[in-house]
Amino acid sequence: MAFTISTVLERNRLFRGLSAGTLEQIARLCTRRSCETDAVIFSQSDPGDALYGVVTGRVRISASSTDGKEVFLNIMEPGDTFGEIALLDGRPRTAGAIAMAPSELLVIARGQFLGLLAREPRLVEHLLQLLCARLRWVSGIAEESALLSVPARLARRLQSLGKLHGRVTGGGTDLKVSQEEMARFLGLSRQIVNQYLQIWKARRWVELGRGRIRILDANALEALVANEQS
Repeated sequence: MAFTISTVLERNRLFRGLSAGTLEQIARLCTRRSCETDAVIFSQSDPGDALYGVVTGRVRISASSTDGKEVFLNIMEPGDTFGEIALLDGRPRTAGAIAMAPSELLVIARGQFLGLLAREPRLVEHLLQLLCARLRWVSGIAEESALLSVPARLARRLQSLGKLHGRVTGGGTDLKVSQEEMARFLGLSRQIVNQYLQIWKARRWVELGRGRIRILDANALEALVANEQS
């Protein structure tokens, strides 16, 4: 589905509920940027000089450790915005962003966005809510790593990605993600991820395809996680 700049603004949590006049002001601040697959939108440690929104395509957010290991953090799809943390504090980016498909982005420069915040108190409230949601999400990832076993972490992340990015069809949820990408979401090797996915495939919990995972039994995955949390 293709989104216009107006629909990106209207549907995004950061801008949702603002008046039509305010949205029109924001839209006038936006510029467009086109990216090919695998194009680097910004790198970790780059200056936080702009806020981005996805109009079409998909964007992967990831971070690298000191030893160069890349961990995937999130996938942004049409209607999502990203890059707000460094934008606000002016410090370097805490993660990088790479296009996963040909993508069109909207871009709002930092100076213009800060000026908008000064004029729109309601936008400040929206931004605080978004940042709190992101903080809870990061805390959830830390909790997964500290408290859950590898299969429970994999099951939980499959559920989360399925709800956010999956396509429900015929009794299952299709998730356009490869086993390598799942491994990088969890900071694991592909071999370990494949080991558990093959077990779940035999149990008819999932189906595996080239660059995709189909969730057949979400209840079984949920029960696996719940058993560890009880």
